[in-house]
Amino acid sequence: MSTLLRHVIPPPHSLLYTTSKKSKLNIPSFRNRPFSFSSIKATAATPMASTTKKVLVPIANGTEPIEAVITIDVLRRGGADVTRRRFRPHHSPGGLPGATNLKNCQLLEKLVKKQVEDGKLYAAVCASPAVAFGSWGLLNGLRATCHPLFMDELKSSGAITVESRVHEEGNVVTSRGPGTTMEFAVALVEKLFGKEKADEGMRSNHGDEYSIKELNPMQWTFDNVPRVLVPVANGTEEMEAIIIIDILRRAKVNVVVASVEDNLEILASRKVKLEADMLLDEAAKLSYDLIVLPGGLGGASFAKSEQLVNMLKKQRESNRPYGAMCASPALVLEPHGLLKGKKATAFPAMCNKLSDPSEIENRVVVDGNLITSRGPGSTMEFALGMVEKFFGRDKALELAKPLLFTHP
Repeated sequence: MSTLLRHVIPPPHSLLYTTSKKSKLNIPSFRNRPFSFSSIKATAATPMASTTKKVLVPIANGTEPIEAVITIDVLRRGGADVTRRRFRPHHSPGGLPGATNLKNCQLLEKLVKKQVEDGKLYAAVCASPAVAFGSWGLLNGLRATCHPLFMDELKSSGAITVESRVHEEGNVVTSRGPGTTMEFAVALVEKLFGKEKADEGMRSNHGDEYSIKELNPMQWTFDNVPRVLVPVANGTEEMEAIIIIDILRRAKVNVVVASVEDNLEILASRKVKLEADMLLDEAAKLSYDLIVLPGGLGGASFAKSEQLVNMLKKQRESNRPYGAMCASPALVLEPHGLLKGKKATAFPAMCNKLSDPSEIENRVVVDGNLITSRGPGSTMEFALGMVEKFFGRDKALELAKPLLFTHP
């Protein structure tokens, strides 16, 4: 496995944050590779002044990609100097890979306990509040939350369990799961930089259900298992790409991640390195039930890729589904005539480039075989909308609830 960290900023840190998962994501990609941090790398942000808030995000085999990437992305947008460091346990544990691997790392336990002793901020999400913090005795007598499946374990550690999506208690912040991570990350920005800065952040839209605006409904068909192409490029929004890939793979969709660059590895917008399954040349040999573009400045590379644009045009001509979000509807679809006769939305600052702005206020718009969305904070709804179109709304809601995106 490649080294995940290029530069380590030594403690003390303003925040120690751990992310975990309750079960390993073992849904294979096209190459039968698990989607995990074995194929996601990060470089540390450029070293900043000593007054900068420094955040350490430990990761391990089995770490939840959605939770780690959203937290890193939002904290970096907020101005934090985020270092992500891979920790290895002193033995190979079984069971919960992410949280258990972190729990069994003696160095990490020592770092977090020192953080607590120094009265500094520490935080965890999903299983980690119970499996790591709880087992280390760091939540005894404190109110905390975690993934619903681990609430009994959290209670047995001496914590006072609460069912909040995000809970702050003194210097510790805990949260429930992938669907609450955006709120969790924004709460950390507020703790570090204040409410005004946090209000600039991205907020997801959760409730008992999610909503999409659908026009000209049509059935999205597929044979056996849907095959979906997700192109990536330098400057792609990592949060959007990761959420799309993760949610679709949870739905057992065959997702092919293809780089439009000359290398498999791309550097995303917030300096997270992503490794694609294959180059676009190889991916173009296959047919797809859906081609969907994440946003970010990578959209400029998508627009310049004659091969990708031709694939999108063939997708449209054959009435097969295609989609884009954030900047990509404006940077890629609009200039190549792929929105002609279609209603769409995009990132607010890009909506003036759309020839038909009549539906731009909707977070997700489906117009026949086209699906578009606004930005990072609407990505989970966007991905669930794709699941709904392939498998039905009941399946999408079934998927959303254990993620804690909708209320369980």
